[in-house]
Amino acid sequence: MAGQTVAEAVGEQLAREGAQVVFGLMGSGNLVVTNALVAGGARFFAARHENGAVGMADGYARTTGSVGFASVHQGPGLTNTLTALTEAAKARTPLVVLAGETPAAALSSNFRIDQHDLVESVGAAAERVHSAATARADATRAHLRAQRERRPVVLMLPIDIQAQPAPPEDPAAAEARAVVALPPAPNPAALDAVAARLAAAERPVVLGGRGAVVAEAGPALRRLAEQNGALLATSAVAHGLFSGDSYNIGISGGFASPLAAELLPQADLILAFGATLNHWTTRHGALIGPDAEVIHIDLDPAVATVVGDAAATADALLARASDSRPGWRTEALAQRIASERWNDVPFDDAPQPGTIDPRTLSNALAARLPEDVAIAVDSGHFTGWPAMHLHVANARSWLFANAFQAVGLGLGMAIGAAVARGPERVTVAALGDGGTFLSLQELETAARLQLRLLVVVYDDHAYGAEVHHFAPLGVDVAPAQFPPADLAAIAQALGVRGVTVESAADLDAALAGWLGAGAGSGPLLLDAKVDPTIAAAWLEEAFRAG
Repeated sequence: MAGQTVAEAVGEQLAREGAQVVFGLMGSGNLVVTNALVAGGARFFAARHENGAVGMADGYARTTGSVGFASVHQGPGLTNTLTALTEAAKARTPLVVLAGETPAAALSSNFRIDQHDLVESVGAAAERVHSAATARADATRAHLRAQRERRPVVLMLPIDIQAQPAPPEDPAAAEARAVVALPPAPNPAALDAVAARLAAAERPVVLGGRGAVVAEAGPALRRLAEQNGALLATSAVAHGLFSGDSYNIGISGGFASPLAAELLPQADLILAFGATLNHWTTRHGALIGPDAEVIHIDLDPAVATVVGDAAATADALLARASDSRPGWRTEALAQRIASERWNDVPFDDAPQPGTIDPRTLSNALAARLPEDVAIAVDSGHFTGWPAMHLHVANARSWLFANAFQAVGLGLGMAIGAAVARGPERVTVAALGDGGTFLSLQELETAARLQLRLLVVVYDDHAYGAEVHHFAPLGVDVAPAQFPPADLAAIAQALGVRGVTVESAADLDAALAGWLGAGAGSGPLLLDAKVDPTIAAAWLEEAFRAG
């Protein structure tokens, strides 16, 4: 295009390569490139804070399986993204974050910081538009790195270079640049060894993690497990990968059901596909029996027994199998799995007056939410209850914002998912009151966009993890506690309908009309006053991990 600037060329290039949605907050350093993305066909969604914008891009990417895009100003615009950027880096979410940058010669600029090292320090990759001549290639390189390395890439656009005229594009060069590398094929000898071990196993478990979700490996892993009589389980981030399977025992780790905690240590072979089996997933090793063999299938050579894509490796192992074997798979065990999930485990439902037991709240939500719901879960003391009691139809509908264990990211992630899913389907943000206060401004974003979003706040008016951990030790926990706040009224002030929930009947009344209203009804916030005396069972493990 005649007269294009570098900023316009970069935006056009990324739109051409598939950027359909971009989240951001406008400043002088990113306005032109963002407008160019929109002119190229992308839709722009304005957040109220840069941390929220990157969280939204993260949620969009996890839901769709595509690269997420965000756009922010230089300096403070970038520093405001760091918590969400770290979460995305640790979760291996592919993002491209466009960030303005001060000119190299602007030594006294108020915005001047070392953006490159700042970005790299939290696990993201730093890229830069180096010149007008290389602008399109620089943009493509950042996009491809996000895809290939599955992590956030921050593409910095120096202000002085943005304004320079961009040279005409070479179509042949553009076509040559846009080549995405395929994952490596698993080593045949290694596959033969794993197939032999699997054939000899009597009680195998196939456990899927984030890598299996990314590889869309659920169907292949189900076939492999059925062939070999294996049980199925997931890490917390891969919840939903095996939904509906009769031999899926759910999440392994601190959120494991009593039945799963009984069965997993009996396994003689654990095949972990795209899961590192860290202390969270194994309960510090307690869920792996002393005689069990563990085999990791992963693209990361640092952790892998077999380096390979989860789906391709599962199919290769299935091709090496001979006769199918029953293994664990009996009708009696299937009946136990169906009747001994967390929703079936009894508990003493006797909350303090004016409060609701968080397990009652979660079970009631599970019974009322539509089957195709998506759920984003923030970090905090409450985190396990939605993970244990709520269900999703597939792993792309489960967004577990806990890779960095940072409170306050769940709402932004849920907004990104809601944008991806459209106005016909319900998305839930499960938050604590602490995380809600850290992201309050994005309630206005949800209201402005009229999203089909249900915000459920597990409100114990405290940082509950610290209260329940330190109070029994005799430590003063008053600094972690707050006076009760009317979050329903605060939501109303920001344009979101808010309802206080103190019982299952309150929940029924609030949800009946909202769920029935369908698309266009806008978001709803439920301020659920959960009993602050109820401590999460997984809390001891969480503090043990540090």
